Order: sequence, then structure tokens, then C-alpha cells
Amino acid sequence: MTAGAPGPVDESDGRGGLRAALSGLTTRGRSFLAAGAAATVCAYVLGQDDLLRVGLLLAVLPLVCVTVLYRTRYRVAGSRRLSPSRVPAGSEARVHLRMDNVSRLHTGLLMLQDRVPYVLGPRPRFVLDRVEPGGVREVSYRVRSDLRGRYPLGPLQLQLSDPFGMCELTRSFSAYDTLVVVPRTEPLPALRPAGEVSGYGDGRQRSPALAGEDDLIPRGYRHGDDLRRVHWRSTARHGELMVRREEQPQRASCTVLLDTRRIAYQGAGPGSAFEWAVSGAASALVHMLERGFAVRLLTDEGSAVPGEGADGFAGSSQGSADSAGLMMDALAVVGHSDGGGLSRAYDVLRGSGEGLLVAFLGDLDEEQAAVVARMRQRSRGAVAFVLDGDDRAHGPEAAPPLRLLREAGWTVVTVPPGAELARLWQQAGHEGSGARSSAAGTTTGL
Repeated sequence: MTAGAPGPVDESDGRGGLRAALSGLTTRGRSFLAAGAAATVCAYVLGQDDLLRVGLLLAVLPLVCVTVLYRTRYRVAGSRRLSPSRVPAGSEARVHLRMDNVSRLHTGLLMLQDRVPYVLGPRPRFVLDRVEPGGVREVSYRVRSDLRGRYPLGPLQLQLSDPFGMCELTRSFSAYDTLVVVPRTEPLPALRPAGEVSGYGDGRQRSPALAGEDDLIPRGYRHGDDLRRVHWRSTARHGELMVRREEQPQRASCTVLLDTRRIAYQGAGPGSAFEWAVSGAASALVHMLERGFAVRLLTDEGSAVPGEGADGFAGSSQGSADSAGLMMDALAVVGHSDGGGLSRAYDVLRGSGEGLLVAFLGDLDEEQAAVVARMRQRSRGAVAFVLDGDDRAHGPEAAPPLRLLREAGWTVVTVPPGAELARLWQQAGHEGSGARSSAAGTTTGL
């Protein structure tokens, strides 16, 4: 980010600009002006010429400083660099500021100040000595937030001061940057989620290009293709050699469902149940992307991220880092929804293909549990982490909804306050493996 220097007010600003410059008088400058005016009046009354000279000197000095500072034109370029620009909650980022004097004049004493939200810490201020023509000054400061979100940094402000400290003028740059504080993630064990297909290690499975021979779309012959793959019917139709497509690798898919309903959670703040669910969803997304899955983030309102590719999943052309960045940016600003149900998310899942479903859910009643249970129909495997701030997820009131999920084929893990996701993830894998062993007589692991 580079911005031109906030130079002094142009002469065309007239009285308005001069009035703004006079408002920049410091306490010292106002004191000198008042003392000069008082001495001038006393000299006139008493007829003392020497006192009149002193009074005029005291009154004129701050006015001269204002005029000189007002008409001085510095050309200063400022830049800001964030390292890094996306940080987990509770981690620090360093902000590097650079000031370049691009004019042919020495600058005076400069005070550099950057605007930051209060949650990132105190507002940083730096005093820069005279900067020579073409000179560069670099300073840096650290910011930290325990609350996820998007925080604007800037604009930069320069405070110009005269050598006598009579006047201070503030000029602002126009550009700013954004620091994204994403949820904290927890490394998860490399286990096979319940019901997932084999080949979990790379998240890919082999599938034919199309459903059957009649639906096959051949491609043109390329040098080196096996002649046994020539599709003669298409060759006769197109008048050139056409060959059958080979089986294409298809990425296994995973949907991470985050329940954001306000009525489903109790408490607020970094240690609340909702923040645990957001952090858990972020950890699951990163873990599944690292395992080679095509992943998407889905909320109870039916909005999916990244929203590109088939069924809204991250397409094969997108790198895992880009996909993770999009979803982490969405989680950085996700908040409570005012909706009371999960039907919109069910509609999205009903129209998508089979895949793994990992859900982070708040408090469920029987009606919403029935909606969640139906989500299992088109999923190869489904794992639900059910949490609530006041422990109702572990009491007898929550037994019927959780039982309904288990009967529908969900692997349900209740989340006590402050639990570690890695341990619960491993527990879900063991429970899913045991369920498959009972149903099929074999264990494929989680």
C-alpha cells in the first residue's frame, strides 16, 4: 500500500485552511499568543515602547510558525506491510511502516501515528527526526487479538511540528490495509472418518468419465494413444479417429456444516461454545484439505464457501491454500444467525452428491434433530459434534435427539466444555470403526 504524502492545505483553501492551521496551535503557542496580546495592551495603556516590542514578538512568533508550517510542502510517501496478513486468534502480527521523503527539502520533526482498532492494542505513535531528501525511515509495531474478525489498519497520520513547538498540523493518508484474524486451528490425527471410502490418504477415488457406454463422450485421437481404445461409432460420426476417455481421478468430497443459530448456543466471548464450534470447523476444514479432499463450508442458512466447482466444492483447479483461505476468511467474520432451523442446509445437502459430512451443532430439539437425521441419507459418512454452553447436550433432555441421530447412521460425539477437538476426533474415528465392524463384520478405520 503506497499513498502520496498528505501535504499542507493548498492556498486555494483560503480562510478555511488558515483557520484549520490556527486550530493546530499547541498550548505553548496559545500561551505565547495570549501573553503577547496582554503585553501589547499593557504597553499601549502604560505607554511603554519596550514592552510593546516584547508583546509584538510574543504574539508574532506563533503566527509566523503557523504560516511557515502551513505553507511548507513536504512530499512524503508512506507504505504499510503486514507480516502476515492473516493470523490465528491469539497470535501476533507485525506491521511494518515505511516513510520516504520524495521531495528536495528536509522534513521537520514528524510524528507518525497509525489508526488501529482498540481490540488490537494501543494506537502506535513514532517520532521521526528530520528526514533528508530521498531518505527513508522504517518502524514497526505488533498487533494481537483474541477475537477473530477483519480489522482495518489505517489510515496513517503524520503530525507536523515547528522547531519551537508552537503549532502541530495533522495530515492523513488515504489508504489502509486489513488484518484478518481467523479462528485458531488444532492439528487432527490422520484417521479415516466414519463411512468414508477407501483411499482416504489422498482423498481420491477412480471413477469413469461418464456413467456408461452410451453416455461416453470420446475425445480426439492423440499420437501415442492405444488403437484398442478407438471408439468406432464416434469415429464414423465425426469423420476422424476418436478414442474413449480414460478413467478420471475424482476427489473425494467433504462438507463441514457449522450451526450458527443464536438459540443453539449459550454464552459469548472467546471461550464460548459457539467460538469452540467455529474453531472446530476451521480445524476440520484445514485437516480435510490437507488430506486431499474437495471441501466446502456450509452454514445453517444454506450459504456455501467457496461456492465454485461442482456442488459448491473447491474445484480441482483451486489450490488447497486458496480454498483454505476463502473458508477461513468466511469463518473469521461468521456470526450468529437469527434463524431457528437447519432446513436450508438440508436443502443444499439434498441437491449435492455423496460425500463425507462433518457437522458442528449446538443445542438440538427433536424437530431439528429430525432434519439433521435426514442429512445422512446422501452422505457416505456423517460425524456430528454436539455442544452446548450449559451442558444440556449431556443431560437427559438431549437423549432423544442424539438417539435419533445415531439411529439415522450418524456418529455422534458430545462435546463437554473446554474439550480438545483432537481427542474427540479420535473418539469419533473409533466409534465409527466399531459401528462399521458391527454392521459389516470388517473394520476399515476412521
